[in-house]
Amino acid sequence: MTTALARPEFDVLSDDCEPHAFQGDRAMTAEMARELDCTSLFEEIVGASPPLRAVLSHLSKVAPTESTVLITGETGTGKELIARAIHKRSPRSSRAFVSINCAAIPSSLIASELFGHEKGAFSGAVQRRQGRFELADGGTIFLDEVGELPAETQIMLLRVLQELEFERVGGSRPIRANVRVIAATNRDLQAAVADGTFRADLFYRLNVFPLDVPALRERRSDVPLLAEYFIHRCAKRAGKRIRSVTKETSKLLQSYDWPGNIRELQNVIERAVIVCDSDTLSIDARWLSGRPLGTPSVASLSTGTLATHKKDAIEAALEESKGRVSGPFGAAARLGVPASTLESKIKALKIDKRHFKPASPFVSLARDVPQEIRELDRRLE
Repeated sequence: MTTALARPEFDVLSDDCEPHAFQGDRAMTAEMARELDCTSLFEEIVGASPPLRAVLSHLSKVAPTESTVLITGETGTGKELIARAIHKRSPRSSRAFVSINCAAIPSSLIASELFGHEKGAFSGAVQRRQGRFELADGGTIFLDEVGELPAETQIMLLRVLQELEFERVGGSRPIRANVRVIAATNRDLQAAVADGTFRADLFYRLNVFPLDVPALRERRSDVPLLAEYFIHRCAKRAGKRIRSVTKETSKLLQSYDWPGNIRELQNVIERAVIVCDSDTLSIDARWLSGRPLGTPSVASLSTGTLATHKKDAIEAALEESKGRVSGPFGAAARLGVPASTLESKIKALKIDKRHFKPASPFVSLARDVPQEIRELDRRLE
């Protein structure tokens, strides 16, 4: 059985989405075009789901300001797209938007990449070179995967945020930094601060205005809409015309947790379109390499019909972790969600984490005393 591709109510949040490209798609009906125009909120970002609208509401308020923004969320959720939307809605929109992935550059070169270097500053520095901060002068710099910065570069970034100036590597002259900083990470920076791998003062400087981008499993009802958007987009590029999807594929898309989020969904759809030999699309379940299908995910906290169900799951995890949220043995790890996401849910559901922490180390010790006494009595018999 197949499911016809009906009018999509697009809700797109991906780093490389191009919703406006549909304007010239002949396969797209006039009604679909009107729907796209009506739901489009921030150019590339399209949709009306409550989690997305919550993010965009905060985005619209912070964009006109000069405040530093820290975007958190799992990989593949579209953090750079959010950063670009902030820039485009800011007074700096006519100036440069400079993006750098801090995890993709060797730690020995990251300082030079960010702040530039003078001639002779190190082996191979044959001439003066401007860094990303200078290139972003008057505009916005986006520091993706900021949690991967080495300790010495964290200190240099902290100076930029505090004093609005920096020095090139090997230089002695301070350079003013007229740049707005937007950072993003899929790491739990609070846990990194607790572990000593990320500076607490830098975290608080970056975390002026936090934005948490929801995972796709937290927008499960949007999966068919997103899938339909990608089907139209990929089919157009491949020169194919796909009119429907199989019923099995529809169920498959809805039951899967999408650990890679929208990026994974897009890749799976693109693969399906490439191998499709008819006007009906189907997906091979073996392509979905994450959580087994049909197994309910504890991480899908927001898909429950009642808030109490989410609360019970969170409280159970906190009970097992003795009130700890982050870390390898924390509640977030047990639930399979980022600690920042769990913290926001704990706050929204008004859960008191202190209730689950041991009142005193002497209490747990006292509980073991009777057992120790019984063991001693047994040995003396």
